[in-house]
Amino acid sequence: MTTEYHDNLENDNNSFWNKEPAPVYFSGVSRSRRWLFPGLTATIILILIIAFGASSARTSSWLWSVDGRVSNLTESLGAFQKLTKDAAKDIHRLKFAVESNTDQLTSVGEALKQLSTLDSISRTVAALKCSLERVINNSSATGGCCPIDWERFGSSCYFFSKTMLSWNGASDWCNGHESHLIILIHDDEWDFVRPRASGVFYWVGLTDGRTGTWEWVNQTPYIMNRRHWAPGQPDSWTDHNLGIGNEDCAHLLSNGRLNDLHCSSRLRFICQRHS
Repeated sequence: MTTEYHDNLENDNNSFWNKEPAPVYFSGVSRSRRWLFPGLTATIILILIIAFGASSARTSSWLWSVDGRVSNLTESLGAFQKLTKDAAKDIHRLKFAVESNTDQLTSVGEALKQLSTLDSISRTVAALKCSLERVINNSSATGGCCPIDWERFGSSCYFFSKTMLSWNGASDWCNGHESHLIILIHDDEWDFVRPRASGVFYWVGLTDGRTGTWEWVNQTPYIMNRRHWAPGQPDSWTDHNLGIGNEDCAHLLSNGRLNDLHCSSRLRFICQRHS
């Protein structure tokens, strides 16, 4: 008996073509590599974002700082411009003041010339007065004549000022008029001066500023006589608030007694010149 063999091609074909491919299993390392690139990319992007943010913050801070500096410079420039304008105004005022003072100085110069002329006239009148007195007295008058407004006593002429100066200013004024601050040596001189000086303070030619001991302006030593001084004087008082130095200059009080006072004080004064 013959046995026939038939290949089941249809089944074989279907089985071959329909067979599912065997699954391929990737290891853990393969899966990690799949996610490595996106992760690195995201990390880099995140780092760039953070760096950009930090840079932006620093840039913003720097811009704020620059803006503040510019604002300060603007304010300083405005203040400088204001100061410049004020300085220009001051210069203009000073220029005007200088021009005004120039005119005033010119006027003062003219006034001084007139005073010089008046002084010359005064001296001429005084000389005429003196000559007239000599004619009246038949040239028997002893000594010279006193200038106008000066009083004669003994062999000296005395001038009682109406203006007020410091002691040094008064001394200079007397020296400029051929005289000196009064020197009182004898009692009769005191008797002459006291009634005329009553009620007013007058500088006299007595000081201890040069040597620390009292002396007259001609450097004659002064012999202390307490009855000519006010009680408790001289005291060299230091709390006068008038500058450096003690009370180094003497003056007559309204009662005709002496007192020491700071030399910068302004008082009337008595000049003495020998005729």
